[in-house]
Amino acid sequence: MTERFGGQGLYILDEPEAALSPQRQLAVLARIHDLAQDDSQFIIATHSPILMAYPESVIYLCSKDGVSQVAYEDTEHFQVTRDFLASPDRMLRKLMVR
Repeated sequence: MTERFGGQGLYILDEPEAALSPQRQLAVLARIHDLAQDDSQFIIATHSPILMAYPESVIYLCSKDGVSQVAYEDTEHFQVTRDFLASPDRMLRKLMVR
């Protein structure tokens, strides 16, 4: 993103977080911000609650019922990540019940 992306661009990205650590996702978020400040726009398909957290982003949910706008805190990705980080032991017990 630092070498190939420049200002005043339109970028369509499909899961740019794939294979990136959380720290690298934060670096991507910072680069997106720099580019947005330079009149770039982004359309991003992502499962990353880190990337979805970009301020003033508009998030659309694609489901069997169609496409709808959703608040960040209402995304499944945010909720699952929040719940896991709040209580990993509890979540792991639920997942590993036989």
